[in-house]
Amino acid sequence: MRRFVGVAVRAQCAFIRAFIRQPMFFRLLTFGCKVNQYETEIVRTALLRHGYCEADEGNVADVVIVNTCTVTAESEAKCRKALRKLGSENPGARVVAMGCAAVHHPDAMLRIDGVSQVITDKKQTLDLLRQLGIADLPTGIDSFGNRHRAFIKIQDGCQAGCAYCIIPKVRPTLHSRPIEEVLPEIQTLVRKGYREIVLTGIHLGHYGIDIDDQNVRLAELVRRAADLPEVFRLRLSSLEAVEVSDELIDLMRRYPDRICPHLHLPMQSGSDAVLLRMKRRWLSEPFAQRCEDILSQFDRLALTTDIIVGFPGETDEQFDETCRMAERLRFSKIHVFRYSPREGTEAAVLPDRVPSSEQKRRAAVLSALADNFRSDFAASLVGCEETVLLETATSGTCGRYLDVHLDQPSEPGTLVSVRIERSEEEVCFAQRKQ
Repeated sequence: MRRFVGVAVRAQCAFIRAFIRQPMFFRLLTFGCKVNQYETEIVRTALLRHGYCEADEGNVADVVIVNTCTVTAESEAKCRKALRKLGSENPGARVVAMGCAAVHHPDAMLRIDGVSQVITDKKQTLDLLRQLGIADLPTGIDSFGNRHRAFIKIQDGCQAGCAYCIIPKVRPTLHSRPIEEVLPEIQTLVRKGYREIVLTGIHLGHYGIDIDDQNVRLAELVRRAADLPEVFRLRLSSLEAVEVSDELIDLMRRYPDRICPHLHLPMQSGSDAVLLRMKRRWLSEPFAQRCEDILSQFDRLALTTDIIVGFPGETDEQFDETCRMAERLRFSKIHVFRYSPREGTEAAVLPDRVPSSEQKRRAAVLSALADNFRSDFAASLVGCEETVLLETATSGTCGRYLDVHLDQPSEPGTLVSVRIERSEEEVCFAQRKQ
């Protein structure tokens, strides 16, 4: 009954506001990956273009939209908690759950007190906007909040089928955006002051494979983006090692000032036995050889990765194999994840769970190694010239994905050329070039 009363109240409020021409207010909250963040910005762009106003903290909103994540049980629990909280803080609001958790567990989301609508398909996003008086979804965004870098989603969907991952079940359909749609979006964002553009997708390396035109592939999009006249730099989001083509490497070498010398290639494990249980596509030696081949073609390329510790059945010896592989490749950054079972995945029913205490120990061991690698990588840049995107007046991120502190203030949001003078642990300290 309370839900039906809430709907009636919202309808009445909307009618009154429309009658007296008072603006409607919205609040957006995002959990999860870069793709989710981009999809939230699409909704924000649509609302702002049609006269909606973003509610300040503490103000009651008429529309609340939470873009949810389901990659782990913990992330989904955080989404449910946020929906309950925002529903109570915004009485009478239309509270909407969208995103991966909404697709994965729509009934559970709809049972949350205050939630009035759950979007389980991308097409329903347009239906929601039409209910709010907005006829069409924007084809792109023209802002990315108060940040100095912007994410652009160029691809959606994954069919890789890794045993630990739920994403292929909630985003199974491959879809690539046309190059002719992406390039103007890049130019718009750069003209608005964003100096770093991050190309992202659910399975970025599969950009274009759902399009018949063989020329529409990631390397071609990167090439055309690199040729744009605006001043900005381009960063690639996560890729599988097998998807880093020779053409893409050649482009990174030809455009060192435009394409960040940084690749994120998930390894997940250095043990073949674990990789087979994970249903990963590459075993450890081919992965390592491809990484070494890529590294050999650059001067100090930043190579970052993801590693899962404590996967079901992982022995001490198999964990040691992972550590030895990490030492061999000396990644400039390792995102260390402790395995957590995800309902609906193949791995969730595997036997021989690794105890939580042992997972913590292994994560600590690998993280300590990763910190040493990152410190060594920072030290290797001393004396080098770097380009830094300033997030504050005196600090920012260089193309090789390290934090850099400057000797003198400059305008936040600008790209500045610096010389690295020294490093402390994983932070570089630099002098700006005049």
